[in-house]
Amino acid sequence: MKLLAFDTSTEHLSIAVSWLLDGRVQVRTHDGPGGAMASSTLIPAALALLAQAGLTLRELDAIVFGAGPGSFTGLRTACAVAQGLGYGAGVPLLPVDTLLAVAEEARHALAPAGGAFQVVAVLDARMDEVYAARYVWDGALWSPSGDGTVGKPEALSGGEPVDGAGWVVAGNAFEAYGERLLSGWRRFPALPAATALLRLAPALLAAGQGVAAQHALPRYIRDKVAKTTEERASEKAAALGTPIPPAPPPCA
Repeated sequence: MKLLAFDTSTEHLSIAVSWLLDGRVQVRTHDGPGGAMASSTLIPAALALLAQAGLTLRELDAIVFGAGPGSFTGLRTACAVAQGLGYGAGVPLLPVDTLLAVAEEARHALAPAGGAFQVVAVLDARMDEVYAARYVWDGALWSPSGDGTVGKPEALSGGEPVDGAGWVVAGNAFEAYGERLLSGWRRFPALPAATALLRLAPALLAAGQGVAAQHALPRYIRDKVAKTTEERASEKAAALGTPIPPAPPPCA
């Protein structure tokens, strides 16, 4: 199977290409800064990887991209690039949940020999919140354990098991939130790498999750980009224990 995969949902740009050569899977990767840089570097870096692999876009079986949750700008960049490349080459797209990719990174590193594996995947959502989802690996396939959420890191502590026994929490939010995030649980730093997308792709494609380019969409859990000025002022006043000033009258 010939695949191009990329993720720009965090401050890290991750791209990978895979193909078969003499019956063995070959992989080439590219990593770089994400964020605002991704919009200008993603396409040339992806095309350079394909050239190194001796592949053209039209030869691909699918283009895989991290669909979210994550940075709004990053998700739109990945989806738009995937749509442009896929539509022009007549190649289907595979949108993959970025939290599932984080879970797969943890499984691949911590349980490469197989067997059951349970993980809470978390990504820093900024605004003092995290994206989170639970997944269970049965030795062959991933299954979600509930829906993805966005909220304060402390909110995750209300789930079972209280002590985290048998589970791993993986992601990029540990430095930002410290012990506020599932204190005492086994931790594993991870990002939604393109190589994880490649490993997930065959099963997801076999399950019929590939879509035509025009039908691919980002996955937003949060429905707003930033807090309003009034929200920020209210939070600051609450933290300081001071009265919240009334909002100014609307402009004439």
